[in-house]
Amino acid sequence: MYERAIELDPQYAAAYSRLSTTYWMEWFSQWSQDPQTLEHAHELVQEAVALDDSLPGPHMVLGWVYLMKKQHDQAQAEMERAITLDPNFDPGYQGLAFVLGSSGKPQEAVTAATKAVRLNPYQYSALNGLGQAYIGAGRYEEAIAIFKQVLARHPDFWAPHWGLAVIYSELGREEEAKAEGAEMLRIMPNFSLEVWKQKAFFKDPAAAERYAAALRKAGLK
Repeated sequence: MYERAIELDPQYAAAYSRLSTTYWMEWFSQWSQDPQTLEHAHELVQEAVALDDSLPGPHMVLGWVYLMKKQHDQAQAEMERAITLDPNFDPGYQGLAFVLGSSGKPQEAVTAATKAVRLNPYQYSALNGLGQAYIGAGRYEEAIAIFKQVLARHPDFWAPHWGLAVIYSELGREEEAKAEGAEMLRIMPNFSLEVWKQKAFFKDPAAAERYAAALRKAGLK
């Protein structure tokens, strides 16, 4: 659809941005192992920004692409640029929360994620982002409550199951951790922990190792 939109209007910046989103999500969700998938996402969103620098969406998507490439400073700058262009742009705060959390700034991540939820309290991805930020801040009970809230509406969304698998493993709640790991595999049967580690966008490699160890306890390989 987005390719057709670009074909009809080669100056349609938002179409380039949204098409870029499909590529970086394909790469990170393990649907593609080809590094060129992420590079294609980068090229597309750069075209979007070049066509219209005033849109917050392309800057937010570019921030995600930089995060996937583990270029944290550039990712944060693009997320902040998106928010500057539109201070009520909740996806920008969601993205900023993930950048801050993966950069070792858990309290700042919680602040950004809380702002995203305040702007759009019914958006499940915003709620999930707050749950993920709570994990980084060690606020496990709050994270559990958030993830359960998300899953009550979207039981086939894999990310909250990921979060619960990590939390339960680290709390020593082995059976619950394995149940969440099984749910992840139900939704993503081809999930590979080794591929996840390679693509994990934490600035500190020790953070990726920590979460990988928790996921192994949950039965993921």
